[in-house]
Amino acid sequence: MTLKKKTDLHRILDYRVLAEIGRGAASIIYAVSDAKNQIYALKHVILKGSKDDRFLEQAENEEKISSKLNHPAIRKIHKMHKIRPGWQRTEVVVVMELLDSDDLTNVDLGSIGTKLNIFRQVAEGLAHMNDRGFVHADMKPTNVLMDDQMQAKIIDLGQACKIGTVKERIQGTPGYMAPEQANRKEITEKTDVYNFGATMYWLLTRQEVATARPDQQVDDGGGGFSIGAGGSSAKMPTPPHAFDKRIPTELSDVVLRCLQPNPSARYEDMHQVVRKLTEIIDSWDDSASSMKAG
Repeated sequence: MTLKKKTDLHRILDYRVLAEIGRGAASIIYAVSDAKNQIYALKHVILKGSKDDRFLEQAENEEKISSKLNHPAIRKIHKMHKIRPGWQRTEVVVVMELLDSDDLTNVDLGSIGTKLNIFRQVAEGLAHMNDRGFVHADMKPTNVLMDDQMQAKIIDLGQACKIGTVKERIQGTPGYMAPEQANRKEITEKTDVYNFGATMYWLLTRQEVATARPDQQVDDGGGGFSIGAGGSSAKMPTPPHAFDKRIPTELSDVVLRCLQPNPSARYEDMHQVVRKLTEIIDSWDDSASSMKAG
């Protein structure tokens, strides 16, 4: 991660701004220090128009859900401040764990063995969220940071919700969105399973999965979900091992089961995914790029 040093250092509330880390649609993220010289990341969300209110809501939602989680693979949020010049809050400041790291799109994960270990870390973090009653609902490579010790950190819980939520509008990211998200159906643990499968698929193949369309229904064998993109017919993506012969077919099988359009055909929960990944890791010989002899 490259920090943009500021020549006009200023303060936000009681925090001294050290550098700018990044920018979002309605936010700026800084590296800051407090009165005790503790270093944090600070997300400053400012309401500029009525349509920006959803960004404030997402920041508030992220802090609320994060306060109920405690896992090494999920970024910690320490506190949130709401700034109210009048009756209505116009700014939100979220103070978070500072991660001097890049997301998975900017990190060379190297060997299949390394990727497997990263996949398991993320799967364990998602399983923890699900156990606490929440779905991340926007898992993708840019929402996982990786530090120098190859520790994964899941970020951005702005679209996270309680298990069983039916959202008022379509939310998700094209290329990773589960069919039930595109069709505004119930969001469950299996939604995270799908999003995570699409994340693994991209990291293994650098290809996105055809995004579900809410306006075209197809027969998927039980549920009527649509998974076509641009009018294409419903079909499963090409197995990852077809792109790279080093990828074990066992891993391809895990990814494709995660990506089943019908939720009932996917793994039951993220714990099952963790177990399957662990079985592959225990049998994988990275030096030979193959499964160990039984």
